[in-house]
This record gives sequence, C-alpha cells and structure tokens, in this order.
Amino acid sequence: MNMNVMAGTGALLVAPQRSESVNQLVCVERWNETADVVSFRFQAGEPMKFDYKPGQFMTFVLEINGEQVCRSYTLSSSPSRPYSLMVTIKRVEGGLVSNYLIENLIPGQSIRVLPPTGQFNLIDIPAQKYLFLSAGCGITPMYSMSRYLTDTQINADIAFVHSARSEADIIFKSSLDTMASRFNTFKLSYALETGTETVTSHSPMISFDFGRLTAKMLQTAVPDFADRTIYLCGPEPYMKAVKALLDELSFDMRQLHHESFATASIAARSQLIQDEFSDKTNTNRQEVAFTLSIGERSTRLKLGQSLLEGIEAEGLPIIAACRSGVCGACKCQVLAGETVSTSVITLTAAEIEAGFVLACSTTLTSDATLKI
Repeated sequence: MNMNVMAGTGALLVAPQRSESVNQLVCVERWNETADVVSFRFQAGEPMKFDYKPGQFMTFVLEINGEQVCRSYTLSSSPSRPYSLMVTIKRVEGGLVSNYLIENLIPGQSIRVLPPTGQFNLIDIPAQKYLFLSAGCGITPMYSMSRYLTDTQINADIAFVHSARSEADIIFKSSLDTMASRFNTFKLSYALETGTETVTSHSPMISFDFGRLTAKMLQTAVPDFADRTIYLCGPEPYMKAVKALLDELSFDMRQLHHESFATASIAARSQLIQDEFSDKTNTNRQEVAFTLSIGERSTRLKLGQSLLEGIEAEGLPIIAACRSGVCGACKCQVLAGETVSTSVITLTAAEIEAGFVLACSTTLTSDATLKI
C-alpha cells in the first residue's frame, strides 16, 4: 500500500517504506446500499493518501472464533479520491466473513488489511473504449473504474451494462445515474431479472431491459461492443454465461478480461502466509532451505527461490514463457508439502484445490514433492 502522508504545512511528503505488509485501517463510516449490501469507508490513523489501481482488491485479516480468516474485497473507491478506501459487501447466506463484518464492524473500530493488489485493473489493462459488464457485487470494480475515468479523463468512452434482480437491488444506482447524466460519453444500461417495463430514466444515456442478459440485449445496448475492451465481473455462473454469449457473437476473446474472487482470495492468503513465514525466519534467511523432489530427482531450494528455478536446475523440461505468473505455461502439481504463490491468475479454483501452482510464482515453506 503506497502512501503519502500529509505534513502539517499541507505539503505532501512520501511516507517511509514500511517493512510489514499488514496495515491497520479505521472504519469511519458505513451505510446501506441496498437491503442486503453495506458499504464501509476506511481511513488511516493519520491523514494519508492511498495509492492503488482502480479495480484492485484489498484483503481483510480477521480473527473469527479463534481462527485467522482472510477475505478479499474489491475496492469500490477510486484512487482519484485518495484519502479514504471503500469496500462494499453483500450479506450472503452462510457467508462467514461477509456476515461477520456487516454484523460487527462499526465506525471507530480498526481492522487489519493487506495492501491493495490484483491484475484486474485499468492501469494493467488499458483500453481506448470500455465496456463494463457486471452482476450483483461484481459491480464494485466497475464502479471504481468508472469513477476514476470520469474523474481523470475528458470524454472517456464508457459503456456499462449491469445485471441485477430488480431496480431495488442495483448497487450504486444513484451515483451511476448521476455519472450517466453528467457525462455524454458514459452510456449506462440495466438488465433486471424482475420488474416492469414502466421503469423509466431521466437521461437518454440510461436504458433498462428485462430478463437475463442476452446477445440481442447486448447488441441493442452497446451496438459497437465488438470494438471495445470488455471488463467482466460477477458470480461465476454469470461470467460463464457472458463468455458463452460473447463466443456466440464471435467476439475477440483477447479483448475480454475478468476478475475471479476465488483465485484472488487464495493469492492474497498465500501472500500473507509467505510474509509471516519470512518474518519468522528473517534472522537466518540465507540458511533456510528445503528439498524439492520431482520423480527420482531432488534439489535444495533456498528460501525465496521459485519452483521454476529448481526444475530448471535439474534440467527438466518445462515451458516458462512469461516467468511472471501471467501466461500459465509453467503449471504443475504439488503432491506433498507446503508452498506459497504470488500469482494464480490462470488457475481455476478446482485446480488450486487439487494442488496446481505456477512454478515461476511459487516458493517452498517445507520440503515438497512436485509433478510436472
């Protein structure tokens, strides 16, 4: 979390680098967005500017019933308004962390967080023309991105299609409607599962349709969708349906980018484990090493060396195109032992559960057995 601190004279000074990765934030405000969605605003203990990328997520580190629990939530605030952070959380039946926060977190309380991170953002995925597709709480990164673009760019070309159960379930509706009314190049559409066609809008830039998003609805709402870069976020069934819809329309899938809350949470939790392990062994890092076994071969890896380094040291065949956790070519399976990963971007939740990792972005915290 890069931070600039306000000096007493009003000048902005760069804060000294902090060695710890977990920070304390204070909840300063909370309010209801809909009947089952709450937004929380956070600030630091002193006036501070937060530097992050629109679309990134932040991970809460909590203790619930005596156990440490981590959960990642996309920041619904925008770095163009940098003096506070906002997350928006939906109450979920059986949801441990979401329900705990909604029921217990009040203004004045502090909470531990990991710095904002995530590759699903406007800076790492630039575009000339934007199409935001979201459903439910998947609206949060799109709202952050929209706010950032309307704050920082003149005539940013934005098309935004959000799916919700009903008009009452549209998160950020008032703010989004205001954006669409104020900016001529911001075209906003809603697809509502329930409701009546009597719903009207005061702006020609806002339209409503009814039923789940279809190819025809998308073509009507955004006729030039094929020329846009698409950012997609929402429940897994929704994202799967949208991908099928776009494939049906012969959309260039290289221009589709999506967030996965499942993999984001796992990556954040992995980073926390790595940081805590590094802290415990900081005094003798150079002496810590683990054995990596691959078939009948084995090699020793020092703390911080990647699985890819061990595989290549043994001369074993593996493709490593990007070497930065993006392409997914170095996927392999951990059969035994403990590892931490800084990227799981190309892996599904099922693959992660089965022990698959990206060798270039994974290190050991114990002896381990690997299958490539």
